Amino acid sequence: IMEENVISVDTEDDKEDVAKKFDRYGFLALPVVDSENRLVGIITIDDAMSVINDETEEDFAKIAGMTPTETTYLKTGPFRLFLSRIPWLLLLMISATFSSTILNRFEAALPAVLILFVPMLMDTGGNAGGQSSVTVIRGISLGELSFSDLLAAIWKELRVGILCGAALAVVSFGKVMLVDHIIMQNPAVTVTVALAVALSLAITVIVAKLIGCLLPLFAAKIGLDPAVMASPFITTIVDALSLLLYFAIAAGVFGL
Repeated sequence: IMEENVISVDTEDDKEDVAKKFDRYGFLALPVVDSENRLVGIITIDDAMSVINDETEEDFAKIAGMTPTETTYLKTGPFRLFLSRIPWLLLLMISATFSSTILNRFEAALPAVLILFVPMLMDTGGNAGGQSSVTVIRGISLGELSFSDLLAAIWKELRVGILCGAALAVVSFGKVMLVDHIIMQNPAVTVTVALAVALSLAITVIVAKLIGCLLPLFAAKIGLDPAVMASPFITTIVDALSLLLYFAIAAGVFGL
């Protein structure tokens, strides 16, 4: 009995697409055909697993802000590791100057006590964006998400951001009032300060979730590796935006 609709791979297919076919259909081997649909060989699940492992290692390196290396960690020399890491560190260091510029711009105009909560705000925003980006990157790599799902992804992350932002805002308001105002007895920490921090945190988390969702999808759309838009890069962007939001909200709350 002849099977007309044979699932096969082409000699010109990308190796990642071939690996995804093994994952989708659960085959142990697939026929390889040329442009004229003639059989030229087979590819096995072992070959596909090797590709998946290589791609996973590459994605982990990019998510951590490093250039992937082809050798194992212990066999890679210190100078080679230096070369794989320093470009990203330099880029992130230079981009972080935007945050310091924003901080210097508003520092003199707002109450000094607000500066105490900048690290918490920036760290939480970066973590929130990182969560979204990793989830979206995983969906893209597994073929579950594409640019056509942009609106659905935005709507989902918006709802998640609102829920997370609201929960964190309530907890941060209680923390500021209980720890900083009552326990630490800091007279500069008032209800107005706690309100500014809580409101800024809620909005920052929502914005961070959306950025973490959008950047990998846009990267995939223009042909870039979505993993490049992972935690370090997104954290840098969110840091700058969180400061702008924080100081803008604080200025409004304090009537400045």
